[in-house]
Amino acid sequence: MAHPELDTIDRKIIGTLQEDGRRTNVEVADAVGLSPSPCLRRTKRLESEGVIRGYRAILDRKTVGLGLTVFAEIRAEKHSKECAQMYQDALAAMPEVVSCHMVSGQADFLAEIVVPDLQTYERFLTEKLLVLPRVADVRSNFAMREIKSAAPLPLDHLP
Repeated sequence: MAHPELDTIDRKIIGTLQEDGRRTNVEVADAVGLSPSPCLRRTKRLESEGVIRGYRAILDRKTVGLGLTVFAEIRAEKHSKECAQMYQDALAAMPEVVSCHMVSGQADFLAEIVVPDLQTYERFLTEKLLVLPRVADVRSNFAMREIKSAAPLPLDHLP
């Protein structure tokens, strides 16, 4: 897959929007040293090329009553393309799963699950995860403290 060419101004626009996606186009333009029209054109291009996928509010989990974060390592009994797709579809459809990755190592999938409390997680585990076909093992890792979350991507590594 070809990566879009990103010059210094594009990187500044991306960095500015990662810091605060609610900035107006005029504010972004001022921050990166452009006038508003070319800044808006560049931002729209970055969006249409898929570099900027969207904008959203980042909620404080505890404030909204989602105080427990669990990282579940899920291992399948059988490995096949169909089985992998079934797990991907099932995990993606679960609203409690806020992030999920197919991984290498002991587990096949690593899911970040956010729920109000341990009792809710137990119900989620027994009623949603463990009932998936061909689950060999689920190992739950409970977050004790959030150190870093939803951080901006490092732009200095971009081509």
